Amino acid sequence: MDRVRWGVIGAGDVVEHKSGPAFQRAQRSELVAVMRRDRTLAQDFALRHNVPRWYGDADDLIFDPDVDAVYVATPPSSHRDYVERVAKAGKPVYVEKPMARTATECRAMLAACHGARDGLGVPLFVAYYRRTMPRFETARHIINSGRLGEVRSVLIRNHKPAPDPAAPTPWRQDPSVSGGGLFVDLASHTFDWLDHVFGPIATVAGDASHPLAGAGSAETAVSAAFTFASGVTGAGLWDYAAHEALDSIEIVGTEATLRLSCFGGEPLTISGSGTISHIEAPYPEIVQLPMVQEITDFLTGRIDHASSTGETALRTAQVIDTVLAGYRSRHSITFD
Repeated sequence: MDRVRWGVIGAGDVVEHKSGPAFQRAQRSELVAVMRRDRTLAQDFALRHNVPRWYGDADDLIFDPDVDAVYVATPPSSHRDYVERVAKAGKPVYVEKPMARTATECRAMLAACHGARDGLGVPLFVAYYRRTMPRFETARHIINSGRLGEVRSVLIRNHKPAPDPAAPTPWRQDPSVSGGGLFVDLASHTFDWLDHVFGPIATVAGDASHPLAGAGSAETAVSAAFTFASGVTGAGLWDYAAHEALDSIEIVGTEATLRLSCFGGEPLTISGSGTISHIEAPYPEIVQLPMVQEITDFLTGRIDHASSTGETALRTAQVIDTVLAGYRSRHSITFD
């Protein structure tokens, strides 16, 4: 195809700010249809963003002959269903992260996409957009340049204060919807980017504790130790009822250490040999634009590789599942 006409299922806040404008600004891409279960909200989004069609039923969008590819931007509990339906229609699908609640659901999604079109298959992409963001590509190039020397270890810390206990639990912290708590939502971004930099994680062990709101609710404290197949070792601590906010990734080499945040836009820092360097690496105005452009380039034949696929996202889901396995078992958290 020469141009990708996108349809979006779930035109909520993420689409409003992070991804929707990307489909309209990427070259050879246009957003032609949106769907929400509340058709009035779908119409409101469409009229505000000059999208020609809106729907209240997903199948109407999926089988619209003018929609070439579908972006699924709903909560993770519905990702498998929508991806399987798009695959059955024979169309490429781009799904929000995390890919699904569990690796089992991810495997089912991959199977549906591989078996589509009488076995010819359809592409499955996942919105781990840090793989293409200039900020993180700058960090990856520093690591690969040898400036840090031999990279030996990685340290992750991510803390946030506890939410207001009187407030309703958001879906991102409801395991039945998201697969877990903020660890699933946020740590998946970090693990996926590290997979992009160092390759697959070969071994991982970890555990979680301190339920958000009693037995069966989301974890708030998580620790993990892991080793990449490339030999780099790592550790992480996530605490979502801490007294302070902290967002830090340290890449430690024999010559220098690179420090950056996963969710902030402050400069990257390189320290070593008694010196400290700062490298500007801000977030782009539209964070998903580089990823949407890459996928569009792939679908239109400009490139032969996409960096974030169902296969790469499955690896991240497997890491998350392994770390949370004990917690889920102790708290009887299961998924249909």
